[in-house]
Amino acid sequence: MLTYDSLKSLPQKVAGPAYDVRKVTSGIVHFGVGNFFRAHLGYYVDRVLALPDQQHWGITGVGLRSGGNSDRKAEEFRAQEGLYSLTEIAADGKAEIRVMGCLRDYLQAPDEPETVLALLADKATKIVSMTITEGGYNIDETTGEFRTSLPAVQEDLANPKKPSTIFGFVVEGLRRRREAGHGGLTVMSCDNLRHNGDVSRKAFVGYARAVDADLAEWIDQNVTFPNAMVDRITPSVSDEGKAKLNERSGLDDLQPLLSEDFIQWVIEDKFAAGRPAFDKVGVEFTDQVSAYEHAKIRMLNSSHLILSAAGMLLNLELVDQVLGEPRVHKFVDSVLEKDVIPTLKAPPGVDLHKYKATLLTRFSNAAMADQVARIASDATSKAQVFWTETVRAVLEGGRERTRIVYCMALLLELLRGRNEKGEKIALQEPFLTAEQLNIAASDDFEASIGLPAFDSWRDLLTPEIKQEIVRDRELIRQKGVLASLPV
Repeated sequence: MLTYDSLKSLPQKVAGPAYDVRKVTSGIVHFGVGNFFRAHLGYYVDRVLALPDQQHWGITGVGLRSGGNSDRKAEEFRAQEGLYSLTEIAADGKAEIRVMGCLRDYLQAPDEPETVLALLADKATKIVSMTITEGGYNIDETTGEFRTSLPAVQEDLANPKKPSTIFGFVVEGLRRRREAGHGGLTVMSCDNLRHNGDVSRKAFVGYARAVDADLAEWIDQNVTFPNAMVDRITPSVSDEGKAKLNERSGLDDLQPLLSEDFIQWVIEDKFAAGRPAFDKVGVEFTDQVSAYEHAKIRMLNSSHLILSAAGMLLNLELVDQVLGEPRVHKFVDSVLEKDVIPTLKAPPGVDLHKYKATLLTRFSNAAMADQVARIASDATSKAQVFWTETVRAVLEGGRERTRIVYCMALLLELLRGRNEKGEKIALQEPFLTAEQLNIAASDDFEASIGLPAFDSWRDLLTPEIKQEIVRDRELIRQKGVLASLPV
């Protein structure tokens, strides 16, 4: 397995840390030590640690669960002294492999809560970061406020000095910091969530307000929550995948990691207690993060959803396989070129046509084995987030709408729950009611247009547009996806 001693004799094709891992100390505490974190924040920190006077920015990882896979992960990280390998593979198959030494320790919060709290309160900790998934912030979609009604949150509120949730741990850690006179720090979301800093502030200050209004005010004044846009495809790695990665690298790594060669991080420069020299390792600092978020959502996420819907109907498992169909490739390219880019304001210094070409290259990377089913899950909610601005811009602007209408038909065929051969597909729509699912599965094309997927632009659906959606669904049924695509 990987250890500090094994760094002395790495295979020739594997790069080791460009710094003395024994001299690295922890300045960042990260909740949610998953693959994306290790390939994204971990990647940038690994490069920062190689710069002069940056060795105090190592990371201590924290897991919020124990037992089963969580225990195994903890044991393996500790056995390897926090080391892990990252294999980056480009679309042309070229690979780079390196061993990362940024992870200094790994704690399991349920088993060692006081150690975690002491670390959060330690003056040396300057940043608390997290990857807890887009839905992990516990915000009520109706009110926009933090939900205190969740049972785990209620338990923390009843005994705030012995927390179990990330909100409880961070707020109790901040309370101890204030008590010790150590000042605030930065709470930094690394989740793929629009306005993730604003959402984080609402969540943590909302929890703190339920504990102590004065503490909430102190956090609001002394803790920063920068907004950020993160991007990198980092697939899950099976046991078989781990074996293949180790065979490729020549390492015996218990936690090998795979990612594409593309990476991006755009963030506001709002750090309460200092930050690593991220600007020297490729991180983009801007006060216009929302412009980058818009571009990503309207181009990357929207086209991803089109590919996933088409892939599910075509019974293809991987994104690169779907994009490998020439007619699908041409259709997605046309949607981006003719419907999205003309109605999207580019972020500063970004060429949207080059960005489009980069996206299509990334999606074609077979080494990522990106699962269509993963992307197609909760398509109803994703369509409202990813498609709304483009759909409204096209329909309100009186632009040519053939492709956009077809996308709506394609989505409804996905929600039907059967591929183009009539075979059942694994549909994951957690927010549709049983009645709505029955409508989606039926052949009542008119009724299905009333499903929530179109709620964000329903006011623009004229009788004529509805007839066009029905017509395109009939074409998909008659000819199949490839023959019916308007290319």
